[in-house]
Amino acid sequence: MSTRDEFFSHIEKGYTTKGDFITMGAAMLDGEAVTDAYVKIPLKTLNRHGLIAGATGTGKTKTLQVLAENLSEKGIPVLLMDLKGDLSGIAQPSPGHPKIDERHQKIGLPFEAKGFPVEILSLSEQDGVKLRATVSEFGPTLLSRILDLTVTQEGIVAVVFKYCDDNKLPLLDLKDFKKVLQYATGEGKKEFAKDYGRISTSSTGTILRKIIELEQQGADLFFGEKSFEVDDLTRIDKNGKGYINIIRLTDIQDRPKLFSTFMLSLLAEIYSTFPEQGDSDSPELILFIDEAHLIFKEASKALLDQIEGIVKLIRSKGIGLYFVTQNPTDVPNEVLAQLGLKVQHALRAFTARDRKAIKLTAENYPESPYYNTKEVLTSLGIGEALISALDEKGRPTPLAATLLRAPMSRMDVLTDSELKTAIKSSKLVKKYGEVIDRESAYEILNEKIEKAEKAAEKEKAKPKSKSSRRRSTRQNPVIKVLTSATFIRGVLGVLKKVLR
Repeated sequence: MSTRDEFFSHIEKGYTTKGDFITMGAAMLDGEAVTDAYVKIPLKTLNRHGLIAGATGTGKTKTLQVLAENLSEKGIPVLLMDLKGDLSGIAQPSPGHPKIDERHQKIGLPFEAKGFPVEILSLSEQDGVKLRATVSEFGPTLLSRILDLTVTQEGIVAVVFKYCDDNKLPLLDLKDFKKVLQYATGEGKKEFAKDYGRISTSSTGTILRKIIELEQQGADLFFGEKSFEVDDLTRIDKNGKGYINIIRLTDIQDRPKLFSTFMLSLLAEIYSTFPEQGDSDSPELILFIDEAHLIFKEASKALLDQIEGIVKLIRSKGIGLYFVTQNPTDVPNEVLAQLGLKVQHALRAFTARDRKAIKLTAENYPESPYYNTKEVLTSLGIGEALISALDEKGRPTPLAATLLRAPMSRMDVLTDSELKTAIKSSKLVKKYGEVIDRESAYEILNEKIEKAEKAAEKEKAKPKSKSSRRRSTRQNPVIKVLTSATFIRGVLGVLKKVLR
């Protein structure tokens, strides 16, 4: 048996699956695709999370596109973070190209151009389905993690939430939360001290400054009503395809705190509302987090612990998380250790630091008699990647340098008119388009303060009665002396002597 035949058997055996799967492409040997040596990812293991990494221009976005559209084809909804603005074309079929036909001929797969059901979502003022959550839904713990508060400050946030719960004050947006903080050390100082203990003005001042910093990154648009219902991410169209939900994030690349705030809120909401799924044949929802370093870049230790905990637990709900970034070292080791599927595009070695990163990356992959992993990592072409996955029993599959299939949809953005049409026809845009600003903590406390001030002014302006004036006279010893009969007789006696 030739080396090529041995390699074919090696790949075929390692990627055999009884259940349904996604075909990523064909394995390569000595830089050439081995036709029909399919690299297949079982649907059953897609909730074990994953990583798509590689240098700029090596094809990460196209790999993400291939995974998203094949998941949709299998009836699995997808959520994509579109930070570069180049994923909306999934809604339209690929125009085709001779190079695509040539690639698929090498792989041994027929190529079929298709568009997929797309929902355009927005965190900012851009058009699309508005994503919002209330401060109450966010909760004191998550809010404290995002604001990177001390233990003492975190305790104050917990007290504020408790006070609002006890007094039926809805915390909907950041304006509400700031108002309660100001009230706790201002007009309501005595009320808070009596029931919840004294709150430090310096601590609330620090918390307020951190909230303002969050607002400056656009969080005031995110916090509020109508809250987005995460069940709307799991819709299937009339043809049985899962919706591909694309969040347009092109205008918040320089606002990582808003991005991480939204992501953690979303993951926490999904975890708390989705039922336990156990060991099912396919995931409920797959989330792709592009430019993943934005989440981890400025995260505190407490925030990283929160992320790590969610990554560990959320897969039991049938949710798969896929991080897309340039280098695997952008993702903390604690999170990296939780990832089942790894798609590694080429890395470039321009500096000593790059060479060190390549060495570390190579050590994260299983050894293979057919590859020198370090060398392959720097020699992969565009649309080629090293793949390591999990089989249906949770065991690592053989390492495969893979010629990846081409996306079935357009590898470009929608035109302005196509985008407007997609947004206009969306049912969710209508559902979440209206901004609701109902009475909440801000308005209720303002009304309470206003009533207290009016009552104080009224009491101050109220004229005193005669009886109260008489009481005041009797109580004043000086007035009592001046008005006594003895004092008056004495004064009259002095006057008589002077007049004589």
